[in-house]
Amino acid sequence: MAKHLVIVESPAKAKTIEGYLGKDFIVKASMGHIRDLAKGNGAIDVQHGFKPEYIISEGKEQVVSELKKISNKVDTVWLATDEDREGEAIAWHLYDVLGLNAANSKRFVYHEVTKKAILKAIEQPREIDYDLVNAQQARRVLDRLVGFELSPILWRKVRPSLSAGRVQSVAVRLIVEREREIQEFNAQSSFKVTGIFLPEKEQIQFQAELSTKFDSAVEAEHFLSHCKNASYSISNVETKPGKKSPSPPFTTSTLQQEASRKLGFSIDRTMRIAQILYEAGHITYMRTDSVNLSDDAIALCSVEIERSFGKDYVQARKYQNKSSNAQEAHEAIRPTDFAAIHSIGKDESRLYDLIRKRAIASQMADAKLEKTTATIDIDPASPYTFIASGEVIKFDGFLAVYSESHDDDTEQEDEKRLPALTKGEHPRNESIKAVQRFSKPPSRYTEASLVKKLEELGIGRPSTYAPTISTIQKRNYVIKDNRDGKKREYLSLTLSHGTITKETLSENHGAEKSKLFPTDIGMIVNDFLVENFGNIIDYNFTANVEGQFDEIARGELEWNKMLEDFYTPFHSEVNKIMSGPQKRASSARELGIDPNSGMTVYATLTRFGSAVQIGETGGEIAPKFASLKQHQSISTITLEEALDLFKLPRSLGLFEEKEVKVGIGRFGPYIVHNSVFTSLKPEDDPYTIEIDQAIERIVQKREVLSARLIKSFPEQSEITIVNGRFGPYISYGKSNVKIPKGTEPSSLTLEQCHDLAKEQGKTMEKYPSKSKQGSAKNDEKAIKKTPVKKATATKKAVKKTTTKKTTVKKTVKKKNE
Repeated sequence: MAKHLVIVESPAKAKTIEGYLGKDFIVKASMGHIRDLAKGNGAIDVQHGFKPEYIISEGKEQVVSELKKISNKVDTVWLATDEDREGEAIAWHLYDVLGLNAANSKRFVYHEVTKKAILKAIEQPREIDYDLVNAQQARRVLDRLVGFELSPILWRKVRPSLSAGRVQSVAVRLIVEREREIQEFNAQSSFKVTGIFLPEKEQIQFQAELSTKFDSAVEAEHFLSHCKNASYSISNVETKPGKKSPSPPFTTSTLQQEASRKLGFSIDRTMRIAQILYEAGHITYMRTDSVNLSDDAIALCSVEIERSFGKDYVQARKYQNKSSNAQEAHEAIRPTDFAAIHSIGKDESRLYDLIRKRAIASQMADAKLEKTTATIDIDPASPYTFIASGEVIKFDGFLAVYSESHDDDTEQEDEKRLPALTKGEHPRNESIKAVQRFSKPPSRYTEASLVKKLEELGIGRPSTYAPTISTIQKRNYVIKDNRDGKKREYLSLTLSHGTITKETLSENHGAEKSKLFPTDIGMIVNDFLVENFGNIIDYNFTANVEGQFDEIARGELEWNKMLEDFYTPFHSEVNKIMSGPQKRASSARELGIDPNSGMTVYATLTRFGSAVQIGETGGEIAPKFASLKQHQSISTITLEEALDLFKLPRSLGLFEEKEVKVGIGRFGPYIVHNSVFTSLKPEDDPYTIEIDQAIERIVQKREVLSARLIKSFPEQSEITIVNGRFGPYISYGKSNVKIPKGTEPSSLTLEQCHDLAKEQGKTMEKYPSKSKQGSAKNDEKAIKKTPVKKATATKKAVKKTTTKKTTVKKTVKKKNE
């Protein structure tokens, strides 16, 4: 029997570390946290120093039982969880639950899962750092208090089943405020002027930009007219040396940002892959806000650079954190072996390559540049000049390995060379173009740029960025989405060979990819919290709270005192609002008057989601509702767009002597024909689809259902035997009955189907009423209609429902939130 038990968080890490230690050691995984706060309001005793009540996390009972059993048989238990606050808290919970003491337990920490690091760490054990434990405990308790006290207010004032979080609400506020900046932005146009020139000596064209932009086409055209017979001379050529320096090695946030830009990884995906690399011993710990490398790491890195590129490329550097709130003294993220290229999965390989190159580049020499700027005067005399600029790399330095990306990479220019130019030279103008350009609104956040903003504001820490962004999306306060751009016309004026030509061109603008958009409910919740708890979700206040957690971690502040200072005024505000007027927060936005009914039209939030409403709630005439389409918002929808939503359901015509209608239901756009519903495809627009396309969708569904159907029973049509995703089964309404292995589905009789249902605790009525003949009957009805090779449709045979003034009310079931 082994003498020592080492406990880590994950099985992968346990397997790696057990391979480094001798036969006297057994390594087991706690599978993350083993304890958490008890459920309900009673988990925290506010009256007695915010004492928390912890319970074994659901599903961890067997893990704890096994660890207890082994710990009672060994001489020493080594707590080897991660060295950050979460890891320290896990170590303390293990210490407490397993009933350990200073005599039979030790704690050791490490930056990387390598044999050298593990053996060195085990020779330098320490005690549990209770300051780190208390910092984690303070965060957990505070977040529970805020969530449990704010959420009931949202249920009462906004909508049931909503929730709020201290850091998550601040992240949502950033996204909402950015969206409103974009909505309120008015683009201004100007004319950017560029000229193409040919030098006297070389036949190499170069481009120069006018030193000013014009506000109108009239001004731009006036300038081009001035240039019709102009000559040009180079009044100045300035060449300056320049340099570019490498960025520091990755922290958690910069890794998340760069993996998003270069690899297209989400924040969560980046952290999952980094965890795999860390536990396999390929990189150092991935939750860190340090940019520093150890002396040993710098030395090893320098050796690899000299081997690969030569001595001129080596420049050892020590980086300093800009933030004074950086957590424990971890290293930056780096490879454990700078020379190693591992045989690993595709995603793991791409992220590892990114980490390795960034770390190596951080210890390389600056790139040396030569920047040239030429000023071109216009004759006859003009107040404007053309400026030509170019940049040449004389020594690539760290650029031989790595070049950092930026959020505005679309505007980054590659190296641009200029031909040899001399002062007094008279280049010949080939053409001048004035193009209308538009100012751009602020960019919506990506996951990466949101992390960057949170870090700049001092909100959150390496371990919280990914969970925060994941949570606000799971709560449907924010969605990550792609949006198509819109067509926009612009004017282009060109002067060539003494003639000015005008063109009206078009461009696509405003397209978005993987950007964060606030949902309607996210905006409404944010507005309510800002109005009533503005101090709690204030950026500076939230950053100050993070700073207090850091103080607790350094032993400079008592965690109970910090919680008391926060909770007392916060709880007072909660009581004030809960005891105040019970009026709910209004989400309704008045759009105008419906010309048909004369009633007011609103965009509002219902319990079924965002909708438009004609008429007043509680009035003599019941209001009509219609759901908003995808990408429509309560805050931006117009009256015209809202009225269009009431055009459904509409009749398309006849097919097989039955009416075909199109509408939108709780599962999206659909066609209904002969009482059988068929979902539209994503590319189908229910407002424009025609009868021929609808018939195509109906026939396609019949073919799919026909392929699924194994057997039906005319005497009880709602019972069918069909092929499913996991094999054949018996379908009865909304119930499914398994077919035993070895049974031929097509051989089953109706009586045998009833017997199987009874054995599985499901009853099939032998003589069901018509009201109980549900989806199976519909499917069979669709199947029995054989696909039509030459489908014919009759238009206008049925009066279009768009001419009616009645609208079907929305009947969407409430979603679980």
